[in-house]
Amino acid sequence: MKNLLGAVAALLLLVAAAPGARAQTTGYRYFVYFKDKAGTPYSVAQPQAFLSARALARRSRQGIAVRPRDLPVSPAYLTQLRAVPGSPQVLYTSRWLNGAVVACDSATLVQVQRLPAVQSTQLLSRAAPQSPRPAGAVTSIATPPAPATPRATYGPAYAQNQLLGVPGMHEAGFRGENMQIALFDAGFPGADQLTALQNVQQQHRVASTRNFVDGGRQVYLRNGHGTACLSTIGGELPGYYIGTAPHATFHLCITEDIDSESPVEEANWLAAAEYADSVGVDVISSSLGYTTFDDAALSHSYADLNGRTAISSRAALGAARVGIVVVNSAGNDGGNSWHYVSVPADADSIITVGAVDSLRNHAGFSSYGPTADGRIKPTLSSMGVSSAVLTPSGTIMRGSGTSYACPELAGLVAGFWQANPTLTAQQVIAALKNGASQAQSPDNTLGYGIADFGKAYNLLHPSAPLAASAGPAAESPLAIFPNPSQREELMLSVPPSLRRQVLRVRVLDTKGALLSEQLLPASPAATAALRLPGRRLAPGAYLCTVQPVAGGALQTVRFVRQ
Repeated sequence: MKNLLGAVAALLLLVAAAPGARAQTTGYRYFVYFKDKAGTPYSVAQPQAFLSARALARRSRQGIAVRPRDLPVSPAYLTQLRAVPGSPQVLYTSRWLNGAVVACDSATLVQVQRLPAVQSTQLLSRAAPQSPRPAGAVTSIATPPAPATPRATYGPAYAQNQLLGVPGMHEAGFRGENMQIALFDAGFPGADQLTALQNVQQQHRVASTRNFVDGGRQVYLRNGHGTACLSTIGGELPGYYIGTAPHATFHLCITEDIDSESPVEEANWLAAAEYADSVGVDVISSSLGYTTFDDAALSHSYADLNGRTAISSRAALGAARVGIVVVNSAGNDGGNSWHYVSVPADADSIITVGAVDSLRNHAGFSSYGPTADGRIKPTLSSMGVSSAVLTPSGTIMRGSGTSYACPELAGLVAGFWQANPTLTAQQVIAALKNGASQAQSPDNTLGYGIADFGKAYNLLHPSAPLAASAGPAAESPLAIFPNPSQREELMLSVPPSLRRQVLRVRVLDTKGALLSEQLLPASPAATAALRLPGRRLAPGAYLCTVQPVAGGALQTVRFVRQ
């Protein structure tokens, strides 16, 4: 799960590009690049044949022309490809990269490479995707009484909303109405049934669903990471939980197969981005990233982080070029040897999101820039330490990772663009950077800093500014990340009230048996390394307790070992 850029605490977790239902296929997966688009029946003069009216309107508002790169691949080339002995299966195609993702064996690939229309091929994966896993049980939650204060209104999600100025955005009347957001993730189990997401369903604001891993349109299955990310934007149950753009319209896309790590997932990302373009999406929220793969020979190097090498990065740039604001997690490798952002976070002209805690401190796990060609990354930052998210069962959990900073900020983008509809996508990004906390001194830790709706809005509207939204920052609760995890060392996020004390940290099983104990010295740092009992920990749930050595309240957090 290294490419899912966050983890929920205790959560067990285009035109031609849109896939139909398909049987599981065998053989390797390759990207087949065509030399040109000769013989295509499509024309830039008649883009309505492959782009929706909403997609064309988005481009028209921003002065973006339909170009030859937007044309679908030549149907004649696809016919030739399918006629190759060995019957290669075309899973989906790409307009922007002019190619197709194909499943076939190596002998058939040799025949494919001999086709006059084929320029080159690229290995994506040596294995077929796993069968989808069913969603877990969903628990409905009763609506609580109407709250009296903003903090109570937003529930546990108040801190992450308040950090970005979202309560002020909502008070001004901008909750994402008529804005369309595509989420790319690993699954959305329970998202069609959770009470806090029922407004989205009942008001028919899930405009479409696509499963680029299994084929078809079923997305309410597989991994709950997508459900958690969706909740940070679309959740709306006053007094229990409210997201950043709860009145937006959504397109839910599964692009991530958590059972394997391979470049085919980047091709899935590409297919989803082209689909999002074709249906007229305004914002893409992607809490995904790629660095290393199961086949080490296919892994990325730091030199690849130039925004022009990785398939997903080229796809993200393609989406930016057609007027979509792409919001992508920076990555969770800040404390690891890789250290840098992943792909497609390296892409130019997108918002790459780093993570901070509720007190505006950089999260130690949040990946750093710069890109290989020297560009500042991340672009902006949002809360990613102990963010409140919904699980497929309807409960609220605290999770840490740039995964959650990303959709929180994507919702802000939707509301900000709604408030400033004449801006282009790139002007939206520029305005949010100008209003961020480090606008005058960006760096490769927080980028241009923490985004703020009110400050960005007031810079654009100095004669009619919004009133500043007040509210104290909430203290980050005790948290462990990544969670769930297979690592033998985790990171422990400690509340500020405990950071300057010597702490006794214990790991216990669910029966209360002590498995390990360590002392953490007093420190102003927001996080500390937590040593686990190594491979002796079998998969399952465990407890971590933290208590000041000098005496004080005992705090406990639950984590899952995979």
